[in-house]
Amino acid sequence: MVYGFIVLLLALTILVWVFKLKVLLVMLRYFVGFSALAVLIIFQPELRRILAELGNQPLFNTAREQRENIEVIIQTVERLSEVRIGALMAIEQSIHLQDVVESGIAVDCEATPEMLETIFFPNNAIHDGGVIIKGDRIAYAACIFPLTQRQDLHPSLGTRHRAAIGLSEETDAVVVVVSEETGAISYCYKGQLVKGINSEELRAFLTSVFVNRGKSRNVMGVMGWIRSLARERVAPVAAVVTKINPKT
Repeated sequence: MVYGFIVLLLALTILVWVFKLKVLLVMLRYFVGFSALAVLIIFQPELRRILAELGNQPLFNTAREQRENIEVIIQTVERLSEVRIGALMAIEQSIHLQDVVESGIAVDCEATPEMLETIFFPNNAIHDGGVIIKGDRIAYAACIFPLTQRQDLHPSLGTRHRAAIGLSEETDAVVVVVSEETGAISYCYKGQLVKGINSEELRAFLTSVFVNRGKSRNVMGVMGWIRSLARERVAPVAAVVTKINPKT
């Protein structure tokens, strides 16, 4: 519909210019000006999200820095999985997660495996809920993520995993989960939960999102990247995918 309107407007502009319809040309100029203003007002949330996402692109972050951030997550889940300590970690991308979570305690400290272990250690005052990670820093802890409203999930799926699905349905965050009952590692992205993975599989996935995709965005340019975002967010996916050999 939007493309059709743009084509119609261009065709009308060409006709007015070819036949030198001065009155219509003046009216068309005013119309285009008001239309541009209307677009800015109507699509303000979408434009703000796009600008925020552009601003958060790792244009000046090296692949090494991205991989170091990933290794912090990998080491954390390996340690917590081994001792079966539950964890829920949301890695923020373009959408500010604090806008969609119900609560949270500001932490603002360097993200390290030791700090994350301390936060999730049982009986810690802030071990309940999830943490929000921005780049190489832990921004918030004890966050309550929105639960998914999907009705096709197995009743045995726990609160952490439902919260991971719910947050990833509303944002572009990658959410990593460690099960307190089994120590199994999972990740959730765009509403799809992948359960029972090992640390190598998690590393490969996080690299594909934060390192490889960042490189491809810089190569293809801003407009092509925005078009790819639109394509990425329309494909429906299964709610839960379980690996054949889950880690227990």
